[in-house]
Amino acid sequence: MGKRIIPRARGKGGPRYVAPSHRYAGEVSYLPFGNFTGKVLDIVHDPGRSAPVAIIKTNEGKKILQIAAEGLQVGDFVQYGGQPFRGNVVELSQISEGTKVFGIETHPGSGPRLCRSSGTFATVLGKSGNKVSVQFPSGKVVELDDNCRVTIGIPAAGGRIDKPWAKAGKRWHAMHTRGKIFPRSAGVIMTPADHPYGGKSHRPRPSRTVSRNAPPGQKIGSIAARRVGKRKGK
Repeated sequence: MGKRIIPRARGKGGPRYVAPSHRYAGEVSYLPFGNFTGKVLDIVHDPGRSAPVAIIKTNEGKKILQIAAEGLQVGDFVQYGGQPFRGNVVELSQISEGTKVFGIETHPGSGPRLCRSSGTFATVLGKSGNKVSVQFPSGKVVELDDNCRVTIGIPAAGGRIDKPWAKAGKRWHAMHTRGKIFPRSAGVIMTPADHPYGGKSHRPRPSRTVSRNAPPGQKIGSIAARRVGKRKGK
């Protein structure tokens, strides 16, 4: 009997390919709508994300995890619904143009969903009615509900990508912390048992389309493509 090729084994999941989420600090979230004040008890490293996480405790004794803003310190206070100051969680309607924000809600009450990596932020461009235009790092401009909440500032650890790995072992440990395989070889240089593109005597990737209903791991290349090949000049 054969065995599953690596991509299909990754799709199925298993101890080798599943991220060790039991080691992660937890899910980041926002408090319910309202005016709250929380104190930063600690700022910790979460193996599951690139930015450090602040442990916030409210006056009612509730604790949540929140992406730490650059410059936030242990003992600082974070306000919900207060002034648009670094680390505070404020609705987009209360923020002036040009403000840098992160931890953006996709709809009111969804919790932080966008711009959560270290050093990644969006910029508030303008307001129109009950919509606010926000420009993301990619340059794309999106209109969001003005009741969506964001965190003021920039996620901490923005200089993370400036430091070289120096050793392959450092990269190996960092990748395996999140259940990633490292190092990885190109599919075209693998054997047929390891990848659908393997076993060829030449390097170029074969052109292939895959059904939308294909099993996990078989979806490699163009998935449910409407057309393939270069467009002919008109």
